[in-house]
Amino acid sequence: MPVTADVLPGWVQADGTRIAALRLKLAPGWKTYWRAPGDAGIPPQFDWSSSRNLSSVAVIWPAPKVFDQNGMRSVGYEDELVIPLEITPSKITAPIRLKADMELGICSDICIPHALAFDVKIDTRDTSPTPAIAAALAQQPYTAKEAGVRDTECIVSPTSDGLQIEARVTMPSAGNPEYVVIEPGPGDIWVSEADTKRQGGEVVAISDMVHVNGGTIALDRSAIRITVLGSKYAVDIRGCNSG
Repeated sequence: MPVTADVLPGWVQADGTRIAALRLKLAPGWKTYWRAPGDAGIPPQFDWSSSRNLSSVAVIWPAPKVFDQNGMRSVGYEDELVIPLEITPSKITAPIRLKADMELGICSDICIPHALAFDVKIDTRDTSPTPAIAAALAQQPYTAKEAGVRDTECIVSPTSDGLQIEARVTMPSAGNPEYVVIEPGPGDIWVSEADTKRQGGEVVAISDMVHVNGGTIALDRSAIRITVLGSKYAVDIRGCNSG
């Protein structure tokens, strides 16, 4: 099998929420994708609807790598991936049945869709962090404040079939080369791979946006998410100012 998976039950936090994780093990030469996989990737999807005693699940992604794939870039992971989950139960004192379906893309020489299913009972009373999950949490991108981001400006202009966005992030270098991913927030919006360059103290990234159904794009600047992936570290930036 190119990928196998299991659930790490994790621990209980002081407020009753649980930190658990999905652990994916990829065969040598195989990789899978981040939430924004790039033009050559397949975005992962989760369906938690069959779970019990589950109010919400927040998926926490470790910083991914950038891969060159047949002249295109993709963003994802290789070897082993631990994806932390912050789980809020409907009833704090009761066990959780985590029953989920995950659709993901996996790639070697070719890329194929793959389905995984999980059905586990999480009833741990442990309050000590699980080392593998704690390590994955530590691999999250830095926040804008942690990375010393001083300003994030988005210049949006119309195109013949959508919008062009130019993001200008004033921040120290995250390590050359730097690669930027722009996520527009809610809505059926396709975003092209960003043309990224550094100009002095700024990282500048330009992407095109097109509504997948040909409709008008309603862009909420506060919902825009910009991730800078550098050779030293990654930075997660939420929202941007008007250019």
